[in-house]
Amino acid sequence: MSLVPDLPALLAFLAAGLALNLTPGPDMMYVAARGAAEGRRAGVVSALGIGAGCLVHTALVALGLAAVLAAAPVAYQAIRWLGAAYLLYIAWQIWKQGEASPRLESFKQASPWRVFAEGAVINVLNPKVALFFLAFLPQFVDAAADNVALRLVVLGTIFNITGTAVNLTVGVMAGAASRLIARNRAWWRWQNRAVSLVLAGLAARLALQGRG
Repeated sequence: MSLVPDLPALLAFLAAGLALNLTPGPDMMYVAARGAAEGRRAGVVSALGIGAGCLVHTALVALGLAAVLAAAPVAYQAIRWLGAAYLLYIAWQIWKQGEASPRLESFKQASPWRVFAEGAVINVLNPKVALFFLAFLPQFVDAAADNVALRLVVLGTIFNITGTAVNLTVGVMAGAASRLIARNRAWWRWQNRAVSLVLAGLAARLALQGRG
């Protein structure tokens, strides 16, 4: 018995998932920022970290814990504020780099494990991802079918593979561009300021959403 939808439903799922993965958000911005700031390897590692975070959300949906986030405003608010605070922290770290580039000796690169962990944490602490998984994945699973949780895991994994592929492309492209402009101090001053402001804006949007 197949654990994936029939071909028309699967194609619709892949098309919808790819469109959503191509929409810029905190995950893609983090991958682009890391790739541009520290090179292609950091972009790739950060994309893999984001993918690891998506695996956590897939597991939560399969186990029914994402439903708790949707039903418990306190839990949702707590995770939302944690995610916003973490984005602000990353924005401040990038802002402090000033005109530093990844090829200047004064630039302190983060270890691959830290880059990976930060990507995973940014994804896990974004409640919109959990709620999106909760709303999106079940649309392609028959609630009356057997092994519903396993079917959700399979769909979540497929979605994660396409999303990781998109982010890997973004990370590699950002890393390749960084090598061409690594010695341009004016560029790095502008880039670090711009990325930090974008991340701060995303943090503010995450913190303020749902108010009113």
